[in-house]
Amino acid sequence: MNQTTSKCVLSFPVFDQLTLNMDMTVHAFLVSRLVDRDCALLEDYFLQGFIQLNGRQAEQDQILKSGDKVLVTLPHHTEQEVNTGWKRLWENDELMAVYKPPLLPVSRTTRNLYNTLISLIRRETPYADAQLLHRLDTETSGVTLIAKNKAADKKWKKQLDTLMSQKIYHAWVHGQPTWETLTYECLLSEKENSLIRSQVYVVDDENNEVFRKPKKSRTIFRVIQREVDRSLIECEILTGRKHQIRAQLAHLGHPVEGDKVYAHEGAYYLKRLHSPLTEEDYQLLGGQFHRLSAVCLELRFEDEVIKIESIMP
Repeated sequence: MNQTTSKCVLSFPVFDQLTLNMDMTVHAFLVSRLVDRDCALLEDYFLQGFIQLNGRQAEQDQILKSGDKVLVTLPHHTEQEVNTGWKRLWENDELMAVYKPPLLPVSRTTRNLYNTLISLIRRETPYADAQLLHRLDTETSGVTLIAKNKAADKKWKKQLDTLMSQKIYHAWVHGQPTWETLTYECLLSEKENSLIRSQVYVVDDENNEVFRKPKKSRTIFRVIQREVDRSLIECEILTGRKHQIRAQLAHLGHPVEGDKVYAHEGAYYLKRLHSPLTEEDYQLLGGQFHRLSAVCLELRFEDEVIKIESIMP
């Protein structure tokens, strides 16, 4: 299935927290929520009727109140269509854990400025200053941890290694491992002159001069389901390296289904740079996105341990 784009229409509900201590105009509200390019065009958008307040054309100096809805149409901007169905899983006063669906980027990309996980959270919740505490690849689904504001981000980002005490993923992989449980340790690194710049590799001691800044990685793999030509693997990561699970499983001979970078020697990733992938390509890959999901995140506070489980993708 080819990826499509659509006209960008943004809906901003107005929450109580916004109107408690100040009178905020529609113009000021949007300046704090749109990218610089669109902020520069705001006056034109108002004049041309591209901004509505509660279903009617908005004026720049109208004062917002709780329960209002601001609708913005960006006439010259399109966004790649993505799955915007994120879900809130758990929260306290400072943090929020959410489910990120597959194919939703966590933050701004060249194609999507507004339909990203963090932008959706900032639009659809009272937390207009929410921050990502960690990241998942665009195609990876599952539990993602969010700071509700910059102060919480600054406080908890320094403590992430102790706060996130356990991270469990599930991966559908090609083939049947010969093992039931495997603790796998290796060095991972990008490689000089790799055809895919973002790809990481298990370091080969005989050719270590081609690797850039190798880093130790460690994962516990457990087979939890076997089918004819594929297996479901539980992956407990003990280090947080880029593409750690995908690179390690591919090196072990069991790439994640749908993985364009680490399955089929990256042939489908390279093909996609020049032409859209076909339905036949996706069938051979095993899906339109790689089948990797963050299914459980354990948070350890001073007085309690919270285990957050994902919903099914």
